[in-house]
Amino acid sequence: MGSAPSKPTDFVEPSLDEKHLTQSLASLNLASAPVSKDGTLSLGNVSSWESTVAADPKAQLARTILSHSDIRSALVSRSARIADAHVFNTELDFKTGPVTNQKSSGRCWLFATTNVIRYDIMKKLNLSDFQFSQSYLFFWDKLNKCNYYLELSIENADRPLDDRLVNHLSGDLISDGGQWDMVVNLLENYGLVPQTVYPESTHSSLSSPLNALIKTKLREHALILRSLASQLRAEAHSEQTMRASLRVKKEELMKEIYGIMSATLGVPPRPDEKFVWEYYNADGKPGRWVGTALEYYKTFSNKTYPPSSSFSLINDPRNEYSKLYTVDKLGNVWGGRPVLYVNTEINTMKDTVVKLIKAGLPVFFGCDVGKFSDSGMGIMDTDLFEYENAFDITLGLTKAERLQVNESAMTHAMVISGVHLDASGAPVRYKVENSWSETSGNKGYFMMTDKWFEQFVYQVVVPKALAPKDLVKVYEDGNATVLPPWDPMGALA
Repeated sequence: MGSAPSKPTDFVEPSLDEKHLTQSLASLNLASAPVSKDGTLSLGNVSSWESTVAADPKAQLARTILSHSDIRSALVSRSARIADAHVFNTELDFKTGPVTNQKSSGRCWLFATTNVIRYDIMKKLNLSDFQFSQSYLFFWDKLNKCNYYLELSIENADRPLDDRLVNHLSGDLISDGGQWDMVVNLLENYGLVPQTVYPESTHSSLSSPLNALIKTKLREHALILRSLASQLRAEAHSEQTMRASLRVKKEELMKEIYGIMSATLGVPPRPDEKFVWEYYNADGKPGRWVGTALEYYKTFSNKTYPPSSSFSLINDPRNEYSKLYTVDKLGNVWGGRPVLYVNTEINTMKDTVVKLIKAGLPVFFGCDVGKFSDSGMGIMDTDLFEYENAFDITLGLTKAERLQVNESAMTHAMVISGVHLDASGAPVRYKVENSWSETSGNKGYFMMTDKWFEQFVYQVVVPKALAPKDLVKVYEDGNATVLPPWDPMGALA
């Protein structure tokens, strides 16, 4: 998966904003002594702070209101709400439906992917209502992630249990989330089926109980494999014999995982097993299709821009632009397509989105959806909340600094289906299809401002044929800098 972990050369990571740093130094009296010389929280400090705040009329008003109000609703900016219209002058020429609902699961990336792909099948077959089975992809992803974790356990069996890598891998080892390259692995190996062929189950829609049980078993399985590895090593077996023996044991352990998953999610169709799909189109005319999941995927995914031809552009200001990055030990299908990102400027990502929408293509993107957003109103806007005015503070972190201090990461995937352009052709706001049902946002759709895009969008997926040629070359050259497994770019949407 590329070169050894390293930091890019000839690049200086962004530091604290110089203006804020200068202000901090200017206000600091280096000759004064702290009230608490040993660093404990001093009541003298509290008394001093209270005297200052109590004398501030704005702070008193804030105390009156905010002590019994949710700050998110109390501090919503009226001017932002008025400005944030759900109106877009450049949209896709076909609207899919229904608005999907991932319910109590972290499958947004699978919903975003299937929401992108269904655009072509619905348009081709004149369907008014259609969903691919997100649960089908969820099953094969989860089963593969279990195998991936146990393979990593074999690979790192000689490391101590308190090693940082071993500890990290045994944390959120089978997250519901994923990345674009991971979903391509699923599509290419297992294909797609309609939701009617493999419908939702309780535990695809409510994944935490199943995840908890599987994690418990996998951690136990990892210890079993480590113990066996230690025994085989003590008996001086060759590496080839050890690996084969450990995999025999792993396959035995994986049978338990498969039993749990097939009982709770249902037995999925095999990717090479024929099924029958019957449906009505928008005119009420019945249709019928027979084939395998892999044939279904090949038949109904976009022929001009197949998912396998697309790759991820990211905006990560910590690292050098026009470079390829990957994250160590990140994946789902063992031996499959690696997770790769081409880092680029934010304006390039914006231009790419506009180009794709004008070409009639919905856009998969990854972002930090929880920042400065309201799911009820369906608004994502950096000016949405009046936090700075209410508390007399400045929120001064840059995008790079948020990543550096774990303030932000790529936590959610959605689909851009429209943009509103100004007279010069620059984007003002974006239409976003979410997977939180029709009860959130504007009948399931969100409005994202351009400023919010700049600060909290990290990824846009683009077909190579429509991507900037210089960035396609970076991607195809394959010389990736490897980020550590715990890097923020390893977050799964």
